[in-house]
Amino acid sequence: MANGRVASGTPDACPDAHQSVKICIDASEPGTATPKNQDAVQFFPTPSGEQVRAASDGSAAAANAAGRAAKEGDDVSLYGTPKEELGPGGGGGLSEAKASFMRNQLEALFQPSDNKLAMKLFGSKKALMKERIRQKAAGHWIIHPCSNFRFYWDLCMLLLLVANLIVLPVAISFFNDDLSIRWIAFNCLSDTIFLLDIVVNFRTGIMHQDNSEQVILDPKLIAHHYIRTWFFLDLISSIPLDYIFLIFIQDYSDSFQLLHAGRALRILRFAKMLSLLRLLRLSRLVRYVSQWEEVYFLNMASVFMKIFNLICMMLLVGHWSGCLQFLVPMLQGFPSNSWVAINELETKYWFEQYSWALFKAMSHMLCIGYGRFPPQSLTDMWLTLLSMISGATCYALFLGHTTNLIQSLDSSRRQYREKLKQVEEYMAYRKLPRDLRQGITDYFEHRYQGKFFDEEAILGELSERLREDVINYNCRSLVASVPFFANADPNFVNDVVTKLKYEVFQPGDIIIKEGTLGTKMYFIQEGIVDIVMSNGEVATSLSDGSYFGEICLLTNARRVASVRAETYCNLFSLSVEHFNAVLDVYPVMRRTMESIAAERLNKIGKNPDIVCQREDLRVDLSTVTALLRSAQAAHNDDDEDDEDGGDSGDAKGGGRAQGGNRRKYSNLLGVHRSREGGGATTIPRPKSESCFHRMFDLASGAAAQTALPRSGTFYESLTGMGSQGNLQED
Repeated sequence: MANGRVASGTPDACPDAHQSVKICIDASEPGTATPKNQDAVQFFPTPSGEQVRAASDGSAAAANAAGRAAKEGDDVSLYGTPKEELGPGGGGGLSEAKASFMRNQLEALFQPSDNKLAMKLFGSKKALMKERIRQKAAGHWIIHPCSNFRFYWDLCMLLLLVANLIVLPVAISFFNDDLSIRWIAFNCLSDTIFLLDIVVNFRTGIMHQDNSEQVILDPKLIAHHYIRTWFFLDLISSIPLDYIFLIFIQDYSDSFQLLHAGRALRILRFAKMLSLLRLLRLSRLVRYVSQWEEVYFLNMASVFMKIFNLICMMLLVGHWSGCLQFLVPMLQGFPSNSWVAINELETKYWFEQYSWALFKAMSHMLCIGYGRFPPQSLTDMWLTLLSMISGATCYALFLGHTTNLIQSLDSSRRQYREKLKQVEEYMAYRKLPRDLRQGITDYFEHRYQGKFFDEEAILGELSERLREDVINYNCRSLVASVPFFANADPNFVNDVVTKLKYEVFQPGDIIIKEGTLGTKMYFIQEGIVDIVMSNGEVATSLSDGSYFGEICLLTNARRVASVRAETYCNLFSLSVEHFNAVLDVYPVMRRTMESIAAERLNKIGKNPDIVCQREDLRVDLSTVTALLRSAQAAHNDDDEDDEDGGDSGDAKGGGRAQGGNRRKYSNLLGVHRSREGGGATTIPRPKSESCFHRMFDLASGAAAQTALPRSGTFYESLTGMGSQGNLQED
């Protein structure tokens, strides 16, 4: 902004300065007055207090000095850079800037915006920016169909079309003063806007039929397409042919007295018929409504919109039919056998006439009667027949769309009933016994609970992230109830639950049979199962959050016990292929499951050593055994050193205990590796305290088998360090 300069404080420079303080600000040098006829208006900073006092005292020199001081302090902006100052042509530059700004804003309205239709067509912001560049290169006045301008224009046209299609039939049928000022103004305004709509359509891009992502922006192609489709229909419905006809007839008449003659009455009736051409604007209404459905109702059920549109169309057809029921007798001069004359409605108020006409038309369309009187004339009979045909057509369409809507509202329940019907026909064809049929029916009711859908196919069509989110949400109660998952690595839990399969068992079903080869393990979401021994005794029961069937998957052996469902059980199964694939990635979790499997085998009286038959587990146990032996030897050496050192080590003890134990662990591991020839055998780092303790329980078992005594102090330190995640190779 340019700097302000204070003019002379004399009354000539600032009129009425003795009455009030007035500062005249101009872009010229100090001491000059602002001409009264100056066209350009400049805005400058508010004068300081010193300037105001100088002007009020009438001291021009003081005012000029204060102005120069303000200028010197105001030449630098807030950021320390010189301020721009308008030159002699500043006013013209400002006007050009405003014009450029308005032009840019108008062009921005024509460019595609990030609405639902644009994002559906182009898919991303980057593609949308490329489309904006392409639209700008096509020309400054090409309107993109996804632009904000087109949105607001379509909205205005939609409202105007609805008003025209409702008001025009009433005015043509029930009013004789078609040449009133208000009616002529309404028609002329509407016709002008619809003619402008034709111009807008010539400059609006077209979505390609074969490739919806490609929008045609070439003006020649747009014009060619519009002329071949809707141009002539839009033109006929927009031109005021009735007024043109009346003006043409008036030019050949000497006076307005012609309007009161018999020929003039026929001319006016013909003009009314011409005004009915405006009702062809219904085609525009259908187009605009379909465009709005596509752009702004993408997430809404299409059947709902079809039914809503059909209801509105049926009401509009009934409205038109009622107006037509009255218009035809009026054009005939209300014959004595017409329904209007029979009901004595010729001179009634227009709303009463419209009400009886609408009642008659809706009675025909809904096939509930003929109104107050049946048709008496041939004209009334044909009008009644036309109303019945239109009403029957609308009724059939409405009934069909409503039926589709009811079916689509609960498609999964309908599919369930169809599937259950197929099952019943299958059971009847195979002549299954009644008890078996009842069991199958109960299974379907509990498994699908009245809704049938292909969940695997639905999840398969989702992206990987969405599929994992859905599965994790469905299995949230399982993960929360299984203690094994509570302390496990979240990545391990995610890998497991994404491979689970939902299964349902009825009371009494044998889920696992002893002696068979196992291909699955199970997690219990809801229900109770019994572990049954070969002699029929129930060893234990498992409920929500437990899992079973993992022993044979770990050992590649046969099932060691049977599992029977006591109640309806909702289980998740994990196949042996997925089981091994997950545990190969997380070996620590394999060790944890092996320790739990050994405990379960011991609980039901089976040999827990079958879990230790795998080669990799025997290697791990030998490593732990060797470490424990070395730990025992190192502990004995430490005891001898402590006896030599006396009590001097106690003063330092606590601070160096953890570091010494860690060094001992590393040294022991190095000694063991050197004994084994530099092998790469390691103890996996535990992921949780419970996992660590279970792993060392195996080590304790190995130590007991080799008659190795537990080294109290060092063993406890080793266990504590492991629970804190400190047991790892340096």
